[in-house]
Amino acid sequence: MRDAELVVRGGTVVEAGWSAPADVFVAGGVVVALAEPGTPAPGGATEVDATGRLVMPGGVDPHCHVGFTSGDFTSLDDYTRCTTAAVFGGTTTIVDFAIPRPGQAPADAAYAQRAKADRGLCDSALHACVVEWDETVPDQLGALVADGMPTVKMFTTYRGETMAGEDTILRTMRTLRDLGGMVVIHCEANHIIEDTQERCAASGRIGAEHMAATRPELAETASVAEVLAIAESLTAPVYFVHQSTAEAVELVAAARRRGVPAFTESVAHHLVLDDGNYDGPAPERFVCCPPLRSRQAVDALGRHLFTGEITTIGSDHCCYDVAQKESRRTDVRAMPNGLPGVETRLPVIFSEYVAGAGLPATRFVELTAANPARTNGLYPRKGTLMPGSDADIAIWDPAARWRVSAGDLHMATDYTPYEGMTLTGRPRTVLVGGRVVVHDGVLVDPVPRGRHLSAGPISLTPALGRTAP
Repeated sequence: MRDAELVVRGGTVVEAGWSAPADVFVAGGVVVALAEPGTPAPGGATEVDATGRLVMPGGVDPHCHVGFTSGDFTSLDDYTRCTTAAVFGGTTTIVDFAIPRPGQAPADAAYAQRAKADRGLCDSALHACVVEWDETVPDQLGALVADGMPTVKMFTTYRGETMAGEDTILRTMRTLRDLGGMVVIHCEANHIIEDTQERCAASGRIGAEHMAATRPELAETASVAEVLAIAESLTAPVYFVHQSTAEAVELVAAARRRGVPAFTESVAHHLVLDDGNYDGPAPERFVCCPPLRSRQAVDALGRHLFTGEITTIGSDHCCYDVAQKESRRTDVRAMPNGLPGVETRLPVIFSEYVAGAGLPATRFVELTAANPARTNGLYPRKGTLMPGSDADIAIWDPAARWRVSAGDLHMATDYTPYEGMTLTGRPRTVLVGGRVVVHDGVLVDPVPRGRHLSAGPISLTPALGRTAP
């Protein structure tokens, strides 16, 4: 510790498996020691006071769409705006998606998006994407995995844009399995959705206020079952994004107990918000896919944070504004789907589940930092404060009471789906690579120094118990 440049003192360190009072010593942008409180620091070291606060690894958001184009709409943020919002919310690593436009090769989309990483205030990794199989895809996947992009997004919905057929999913899974990669998949059975939407349209129920009815829960569970069957037939790893029902989570958990390396992500809005928002004055502001579910479904899903069946919590951040949402509010088939959430993911989950429902803070770290890092090949560089990890640190005031207002947030939009909610707990000081970036609600280091993170191979044999993966 003689070379330590900074020490975080007086707080309680919270890791995925333990918590205890400790001082965190940092040098060269990495954690060099966790020490007994009061351990002397070298002369000249900067000291950050964390008395009475929780000292956590910076969050890892496994599901962000930055400057994302879908249909006629492009979300409004870039790497600087998205990562600025992220660090204010306690997140210090994002994982973005490189979704190819029609006719664009997966590798071309990925390398173009990767080039933007240095505009971020924090580090980022990247999911590639495959829509259609051809003879060039195996070589592209090989190059992407070799270059540290082993996770590949796929969709079972959005016909004509990003939807992949079962043959393409199977071939991509098999190829990635042999390369040390993994498919990351959005599961909704498109044929069920299209049929449901046609019937809703015929009866005049296709506007934003009817969003929940247009994409039923059955579409999600049917697709999850199909994709699990493919993965099980190949013994290939698979990660299900934004699972919105307990039934979908339980299908994945049952497969995991059979030995399938299958993982569940849920997202903050599915764990907190319900379909009653579609009955309000601005239902378009809550249109996302899958849609918000009933309060009963939300409560059942949230219980799996305690059972261990949910692996990670992401944001599914899509930064559209009110004008974009309102422009197609009468037809959800043409609307931009998605909610802004990279800044609110951690505070909302901490408030609702740690402060409000007794979820252990260690489990919070597991779900929002450690497991997202593990499932994306970034652990132990990210998602932990153990010596040798990057010194990405979020210092939380667990008792802070505050009211959410879009005007006080930093995302590139003019609304938040959590407007007016009173939350308990928020990060006060956030360090990225050992530098204080946010302190007491002020951006004190706005210089972009983001790095693209080269991810390691995805393990086929992760721990399958409560702390999976």
